[in-house]
Amino acid sequence: MTETTRPPDMEPALRTLAMPADANPNGDIFGGWVLAQMDLAGGVAAAGRAGGRTVTVAVEAMRFHAPIAVGDLVTCYARVVKSGRTSITVAIETWARRRRGPTEVRVTEGTFIYVAIDEEGRPRPLPEEAA
Repeated sequence: MTETTRPPDMEPALRTLAMPADANPNGDIFGGWVLAQMDLAGGVAAAGRAGGRTVTVAVEAMRFHAPIAVGDLVTCYARVVKSGRTSITVAIETWARRRRGPTEVRVTEGTFIYVAIDEEGRPRPLPEEAA
């Protein structure tokens, strides 16, 4: 993913507030909490492409750029970058609007892979992409 200085010009897949229960003893938000938010956001994009249920099968890449503090507004942007027969690769950027001002900073980025599944939880083919 390329280095950017402002959030992507796209609709967020998820927006939430970092709360005290999500922090470690140093006051920073746990990386696992951030990873979970990114997985939720990626799932939104993947389900949209799949036209239904998907499951996470891999986190191909994950990079932490800056910590998130309690009170930061956390926004995840997700976009489908590749589709296979059953799989969907989603690039996700997470940005934080700092509690003490209008500053927004990219805090994480990652690549997540999802698979479309049927009612029995088995992989199913993706629908044709709209033109």
